[in-house]
Amino acid sequence: MDAVDLRPETVNLVADKEVKIIPAEGAVPGDLVLVRPGDRVPLDGIVVEGESRLDTSAVTGEPVPVKVKPGDEIVSGCVNTSGLLKVKVSKVLGDSMVSRILKSVEEAAASKPRIENFITRFARIYTPIVVAIAAFTAICMPLILNQDFYPWIYTALSFLVMSCPCALVLSVPLAYFCGIGAGSKFGILFKGGVVMESLSKIKAVVMDKTGTVTEGNFEVQNIHTVGSLNEDEVLKLSASCELNSTHPIGESIVAEAKRRGLDIVRPNNVHELSGMGIKADIEDKSLILGNRKLMEANSIDISKYNPSGGGSEVLLAIDGVLQGYILIADAIKSEAAPAIKKIKSQGAVTAILTGDSEETAKQVAEYTGVDNYSAKLLPENKVSELKKIRHEYGSVMFVGDGINDAPVLAGADVGAAMGSGADAAIEAADVVFMNSNMDAVPKSIAISKKATAIAKQNVVFALAIKIIVMFLGLTGIYSNMWLAVFADTGVAFLCIINSLRALYSVK
Repeated sequence: MDAVDLRPETVNLVADKEVKIIPAEGAVPGDLVLVRPGDRVPLDGIVVEGESRLDTSAVTGEPVPVKVKPGDEIVSGCVNTSGLLKVKVSKVLGDSMVSRILKSVEEAAASKPRIENFITRFARIYTPIVVAIAAFTAICMPLILNQDFYPWIYTALSFLVMSCPCALVLSVPLAYFCGIGAGSKFGILFKGGVVMESLSKIKAVVMDKTGTVTEGNFEVQNIHTVGSLNEDEVLKLSASCELNSTHPIGESIVAEAKRRGLDIVRPNNVHELSGMGIKADIEDKSLILGNRKLMEANSIDISKYNPSGGGSEVLLAIDGVLQGYILIADAIKSEAAPAIKKIKSQGAVTAILTGDSEETAKQVAEYTGVDNYSAKLLPENKVSELKKIRHEYGSVMFVGDGINDAPVLAGADVGAAMGSGADAAIEAADVVFMNSNMDAVPKSIAISKKATAIAKQNVVFALAIKIIVMFLGLTGIYSNMWLAVFADTGVAFLCIINSLRALYSVK
């Protein structure tokens, strides 16, 4: 499980100007630990020396690296992508973020509602009653009426055949097995019939944002020009500045320029300003590429800059004059809005729970038509929000893909994971969407509702036929072994045929 892999076995303890490797359990608050580039942050703490960017996707699910410097608090599970850091431990291993994620998974799974199968409950009462009736018919009735035993024994045996619960036992699981088969045709893997029964009753569908509603990677969304350059020229010069960048935003700019076939020029005198942007010289021109803070620090007039929000915007200035800006954002899946519309047409409320910013969450929710959203959430906060939604609306389905989603996946009435997501999410989920497509969400609900409806039809049909035939047999109106065989095997066969409809009913 990925969440277990995040928990460190050892830490690099800085003591007496030496670095010692000790068990992670041995580190206590106040200790200094060394976090090298490429290492995971082993324990929650505060940066006391060094600057770097942290990949926080394992904890928050968001792909943008976060800049950290002395005085910043950091949590375990994040990956140090660049500089060397010295971190002062603030929490022991048992209280660190990774341990809290694992604990949340266990607690959420333990508190998850369980549905007892109807047939199991019914059989506890039905089986002893019919056996008692058969015994009474075979032994007591001839004694009470002072008649021969043979006719009553024959009636009792016919009654036992009629009342055999084979059709009932087959009716429910077979409908769900066919539903599972129908789901597999669309890359939907249900982990059992109980999951489908739960899914057919959900009242709210709650989703993670990154990797679920969105693609999980950055793309250039818009290029705005405010000077003499056109869009391609702004993109070309920006890509030239970002040519050697390893930041996801810079890489997305370069990727878009290459996709358009633009001639990227290698810059001279590149100077990266951590957390703000890049200064570079290209073809005797002085370029500044970065955020608003960088422009203001260099006294560049940005009155023509009109921030749109909902993503990261990179501004380009040439020789002190703003020429344009590029909006980079995590692309929303093309099928997300239609899928959410289908979910709402099925009678479910929709919501997004994300660790991303309020502004980004709002924009995604408005674009896709999601009813509610909550932003800036840590894994344990997502579980709390899910409980609030369950209390307000009823049974809840959660769809996610990251390690940080594992606790809420385990705690939801039905947890669904994208197949491209982390192993921890897939393991904690009840349903897996192998194609990672949002269309699979409403389709899985439709399949579950159909399979559940067919299961109920089978139960009602089987019980109705058996009750009628048993009444006819016990009262002597018509007691025949062939009729009893039909009530058992014949009804079971009809239930099988009806269950097969689940394989083809959803397209």
